[in-house]
Amino acid sequence: MASETILKQKQEEVSKLAAKMKEAKLILLTNYRGITVDADTQLRRDLRAAKAEYKIIKNNITKRALAECGIEGLEDKLEGPTAVIICDEDYLEPSKAIYKFTKDNDFYQIKGGVVDGEVKTAEEIVTLAKLPSRETLLSMLAGGLLANVSKFAVALEQVRLQKEAGVEPEAKAEPEVEEKTAEEAKTEEPTEEKVAEESATEEKAEESAE
Repeated sequence: MASETILKQKQEEVSKLAAKMKEAKLILLTNYRGITVDADTQLRRDLRAAKAEYKIIKNNITKRALAECGIEGLEDKLEGPTAVIICDEDYLEPSKAIYKFTKDNDFYQIKGGVVDGEVKTAEEIVTLAKLPSRETLLSMLAGGLLANVSKFAVALEQVRLQKEAGVEPEAKAEPEVEEKTAEEAKTEEPTEEKVAEESATEEKAEESAE
């Protein structure tokens, strides 16, 4: 009877974990061997801020829950001490929190995980964690767009004010190269004075020859 009760409790634990995994955007498996109490407390605090759940779960329970979700490819990662991080809202911020923690604590390692239903290696998760946050990307995009819109608005306002004042909008200046070319052409064009001088020179030459 006792064994049946234990088996039932384990199955309930597996089912609850599998239900969370099915809704999760991120599932991370990490090696927490050597973590201190203070470091563990800080990591849990950082993950809560990222709206992620951090749990120490027996490997066989995690393995069975993953299998119930149809997730394959992480069986070899479920060896030794394993912490499970789950987040059903975002995968980027919890990944960043874990990656930052691994940089400050060499012994703490990412084993692998699942991002939006796809199994990822530790290297792929680290690459993901290095990306700018969504807020940063949106700010960069909004900043660029607003700058362009602002310049365009200023240009339109200048045109409007010039029209109201009865002043024609300034035409775009011709390229400097073209101006120089026009001046050179003008200089090379024969003038009346130059023609007269050449004629007089020719007449004197003819008289001398006679």
